[in-house]
Amino acid sequence: MSGRRGRQPGPRLCWLLCCSALLSPATGYVIVSSVSWAVTNEVDEELDSASTEEALPALLEDSGSIWQRSFPASAHEEESHLPPPEGTARARPPPAPPGMFSYRREGSARLRPGTARFLAHASAWGCLATVSAHEKIPGLPFGSCLPVSDGPFNNSTGVPFFYVTPKDLLVADLMKNPTASLLLPESEEEFCRKNIVDPEDPRCARLTLTGQMVAVSPEEVEFAKQAMFSRHPVMRKWPRQYEWFFMKMKIEHIWLQKWYGGVADISKEEYFKAVPRKA
Repeated sequence: MSGRRGRQPGPRLCWLLCCSALLSPATGYVIVSSVSWAVTNEVDEELDSASTEEALPALLEDSGSIWQRSFPASAHEEESHLPPPEGTARARPPPAPPGMFSYRREGSARLRPGTARFLAHASAWGCLATVSAHEKIPGLPFGSCLPVSDGPFNNSTGVPFFYVTPKDLLVADLMKNPTASLLLPESEEEFCRKNIVDPEDPRCARLTLTGQMVAVSPEEVEFAKQAMFSRHPVMRKWPRQYEWFFMKMKIEHIWLQKWYGGVADISKEEYFKAVPRKA
């Protein structure tokens, strides 16, 4: 009996004791994991860092999205109220996690007329929509893209000019109903290309002009030639049998979209007084 009492515990018993000590709950300590961000390659490709103002993605507000935190918000509450130890500087905030992105914000209202004038002058083409007079689609919207110019390179008027033919369905529509809408996108300018922004992205500004399409008067034909042929020299060689002539839009309303949601309504007075400036 005495021999058995003095026997040392076997290897299996030692191993069980070690496992029990490791698995027992530790008191007085809080283990907090770091922040982890699950970002797929697709999301990374869509994040844009071209501008100067940072903004949290809306996905962070969605608990069901791919942006997930790996710890509850209350994990740091226990010691968050304690001041830092004496003699130590306050720690700098940690760097932003990967996936943060920023966009340029919409400009102030006073800059919008200048942006609208810039788009009107910089655009070499636009999409014109009319009210169809065709027998198969009477009264329905009908659109097409056309070359456009608001004047020679050194003379912006803000008024879009066109070089058209009566054989075009758009012109046939305008002969019966001169009301039209012209869309001028920023997509052909440098911002969208340099920042790899989709042409339909709301950050890629769009100007919509609505009004009445009229034939250019004889007194204004020479200026219309300068406006169109200086921007589109090939037009001089278009076949004459198509009976080309010049039209322009008498603008009634100006609409500018250059950010997420909403469209700015710009008055004609502000539009024609503004100096063209980039969006």
